[in-house]
Amino acid sequence: MSITSSLTQAFPPHPAFTEKDVPDLKDYVFAVTGASAGVGKELTRILYSKNAKVYMMARSEEKTNKAIAEITQALPASRGSLVFIQLDLGDLSSIKATVDSFLSQEKKLHVLVNNAGIMSSEKKLVTTPQGFEQHVGVNVLGPYLLTRLLTPTLIATAQVEPANKVRVVWLGSSASEMFAVKNVGATAEMMKIESLAKKSGNERYWYSKVGNWAHNAEYALRYKAHGVVSVAANPGNLQSELYRDQGLMMRAVTKLIMYPPVNGAYTELYAALSPDISLSNTGCWVIPFGRVYPIRQDLTNATKTESEGGSGGTRRFWDWSEEQVRPYLE
Repeated sequence: MSITSSLTQAFPPHPAFTEKDVPDLKDYVFAVTGASAGVGKELTRILYSKNAKVYMMARSEEKTNKAIAEITQALPASRGSLVFIQLDLGDLSSIKATVDSFLSQEKKLHVLVNNAGIMSSEKKLVTTPQGFEQHVGVNVLGPYLLTRLLTPTLIATAQVEPANKVRVVWLGSSASEMFAVKNVGATAEMMKIESLAKKSGNERYWYSKVGNWAHNAEYALRYKAHGVVSVAANPGNLQSELYRDQGLMMRAVTKLIMYPPVNGAYTELYAALSPDISLSNTGCWVIPFGRVYPIRQDLTNATKTESEGGSGGTRRFWDWSEEQVRPYLE
């Protein structure tokens, strides 16, 4: 990752794509994970202000209903709607029920925003019900499974909607570049319990963000022909719920040097709706607060197969992910 790239992501210009650039979304259906607070809540508010229907996928019904009340009361003129659906990304066995609930209410899905995630500073190893390290389960495999299960609906929607309208947004971070293996990207090895047991909580989070980028890149290759656009986005350094498990000092620092959550929502908004993004640049990398930017150059090799002169890195990571979630696809 170059110094120029690091600096422009850490100290970005003002958002160029905001509410004023968004058209009426009355015919759009969105699914936003982690929508009850922080960046996800801010994005939901913006979408609702433009009359979108937003499925707010989150763990806490009470917290989400409170967010719904706050948003709807603040925007009484909106013709959109907000719907809560229970989602626990940490338990792979529960995600099919989330998707079934969505499909019982909708036949279309225009944009899936994989916004939810965790970042724990604890050295203690915490695992999911399926035995994965918590960052791998919640940040990597949970969103992967959710996206896989919703992909048939995304494809069906893309077949009847204008080009470039149907998208999946994957949330990365600057760590997606900084900790990716040269020419390879994410590996199964970096996600294993044995490897992560030796790492700090922050390192485990950083590696999970490499996985998000890899899923985006490979999804773009696999579903471009089906009309679904894939985008990975670094929302920026934000004062968000992500830091709720960090120490007192870190939380104090975030308030001083980081940006309000709405700025991250503008990054996601750009990834979800900007005309700068299309099937022609699917798989692209979006940086704060809404700009397409070149990913670390060697990582393009990860998206190519060995027969194409690359390493096949994203394909291998996809295959590993598929193997982990296979019991929960049906």
